[in-house]
Amino acid sequence: QVTLVESGGGLVQAGASLRLSCRASGRTASSNAVGWFRQSPGKEREFVAAISWSGRITKYTDSLKGRFTISRVNALNTVVLQINNLNPEDTAVYYCASVWDRSGSGTYTRSEDYHNWGQGTRVTVSS
Repeated sequence: QVTLVESGGGLVQAGASLRLSCRASGRTASSNAVGWFRQSPGKEREFVAAISWSGRITKYTDSLKGRFTISRVNALNTVVLQINNLNPEDTAVYYCASVWDRSGSGTYTRSEDYHNWGQGTRVTVSS
């Protein structure tokens, strides 16, 4: 069982940057592919970014490329989502999710592919 804890959300003004962290703990915290999703009020949860266990492969929602960067530090069991030039449309609860991936190269964009979820961190962007 893997426990995921997100942090780094908050209330910011448009144009600001945030660094969201997802820390994993548990007996099987290693060898996990990780993804970030977000859910805005009244909308379905949507895929944001994913990274393989090796860290060498990343995927992004096309519309967010360039402003969002996912990275990881496996020694710290932490995955980071850097968000630049925030705008009010980025207001959402951001969730990280993980799934065990022995290959080390898997990246997953569907929420149903993930087995473990954090509680989320709220990001609010004011105009």
